[in-house]
Amino acid sequence: MAKVRTAFLVVASIVFLGSVYHHLFREELLITAEDLQVPLYTQTNAIIEDEAQEVTNQISRHVTSVANSIATVSILLPAWEVLVIVSPETPPPPDSFGSHYNCLFPNGDSSPARPSGFLSSPFRMTFKCDLPARIRRRFPFPQPILTRSLENPPEKRPPAPELLRWTFLVYDSITTKNDVVLFAKGLNHRQGGGRSPNDLTCVFGDDAPNGIRTAVTTSFQEVFRCKLPEPTAVSPRALERIKISLEVSQNKRVLPSVAYYTPARKISPQQPKSVLCACTMVYNVAKFLKEWVMYHSAIGVEKFILYDNESDDDLQIIVEELIQEGYNMSTIFWIWPKAQEAGFSHCAIHASDLCTWMMYIDIDEFVYSPSWINSSNPSPQMLKSLLPRSPSLIGQVMISCYEFGPSNQKSHPVTGVIQGYNCRRRGENRHKSIVLLDGIDNSLLNVIHHFRLKQGFKTKKLGKQEVVVNHYKFQAWPEFKTKFRRRVSAYVVDWTKAVNPTSKDRTPGLGYAPVEPPGWPDKFCEVNDDRLKDLTRRWFGFESPSGYHLAWQR
Repeated sequence: MAKVRTAFLVVASIVFLGSVYHHLFREELLITAEDLQVPLYTQTNAIIEDEAQEVTNQISRHVTSVANSIATVSILLPAWEVLVIVSPETPPPPDSFGSHYNCLFPNGDSSPARPSGFLSSPFRMTFKCDLPARIRRRFPFPQPILTRSLENPPEKRPPAPELLRWTFLVYDSITTKNDVVLFAKGLNHRQGGGRSPNDLTCVFGDDAPNGIRTAVTTSFQEVFRCKLPEPTAVSPRALERIKISLEVSQNKRVLPSVAYYTPARKISPQQPKSVLCACTMVYNVAKFLKEWVMYHSAIGVEKFILYDNESDDDLQIIVEELIQEGYNMSTIFWIWPKAQEAGFSHCAIHASDLCTWMMYIDIDEFVYSPSWINSSNPSPQMLKSLLPRSPSLIGQVMISCYEFGPSNQKSHPVTGVIQGYNCRRRGENRHKSIVLLDGIDNSLLNVIHHFRLKQGFKTKKLGKQEVVVNHYKFQAWPEFKTKFRRRVSAYVVDWTKAVNPTSKDRTPGLGYAPVEPPGWPDKFCEVNDDRLKDLTRRWFGFESPSGYHLAWQR
């Protein structure tokens, strides 16, 4: 009898796990929050002006009868995190960040809701909470209610819509002068392959059957470009409240979406373009930021654009300090996990009217030329001298990387990474790029900081004697281990899984867990390289009453 019971439990477990996998990852299963929303469009090609405002007030609401609850839509992220997005029509009170909110689920379980940041276009506040353990054992997984109070919840509530799945979702958009660019998970491979644009259609409006449809012109990675709807088809009063999604032509399934169609930004014609900008994805880099910005600004970067992947350190404080000191910086809240390539594509569109060339490097990477070694001071022309003179068919400059090891450091060096890490691997690994934004292919396809270029443009690879990137990749263990959770490479999406074990994105000998390998401080040390260390001491070092300091030290 015991054997029969054991066998039954094993079979039941297999069935349950299989059904969970089926539920989370099968593309055709689409029970979404949109199923409960009222139609935005009352005609196929137009919004009735008199009804637009009334309908706008109703879309995207997860309506509840719980006291102090807020209209929201929620997404299930990796590691059982729930992202709760407050409806743009019902913004929370001004003191939201000072208040205690909770995610309340239909079975009565709850978890604290942590303020997470603000989405733009339209403005929306976000929270994160954990999916309670009991909820994980039953599906479909329901969306929570965002509420201040857990006291006396009503026994009867409207059925909760299903949690949207991060693996199958339109999550962001940006509008250009000529089209709208959507960012979506679940349709294409991150490395570039995917569906033909002819297999997809853009849908404007919550009511998919009656929504306005336009053609998809490109489909690569997580980026999809769609034609704009006719100007007469959309009411100007509703422009910032129109959901936009993608429909798979084969089965007429419409992806769930939290993205909105927004008008193209108007850039002041008096604002001149910067010749060279830098764009990077960041997470908890406050302690590194000043060094990176001050160094690259001194050698020619005019504007810095940071895509903040939900930092919870003092990043914004440091950004504001740098702005007060005269550095041209902006931050875009990019909460989406494992979406670096999409973020870079977004940056290429966002900065197209602001910058001519864009340097795509990480916050632990510093561009350096051996020809600068005898320079007494940095010059803003140093980086620009590496770029081709106009006119030119060169649309991208590639720079080789040297990877530096922990260099016997046990913690973050107080003088910064350039001074602290001076031992590297002998050979180069990877390349980073400076890209002509007007030369990027319409697909916006990019992998490992390189873009596909328009026909006619070429990529030029610079020699190591001309310029290199010092990549301080393998830092002191407390710093390096944070990469396990936030690693967003195209070839190793999740370091904890045994996928692509020989990829160059993996760390030799590290394994699949954030556990310090034996002898970590001495690893990856084959060549002592003090060239940039000595150069920056000359450029940025100074004596003070408290001793010798670098310009970026507080």
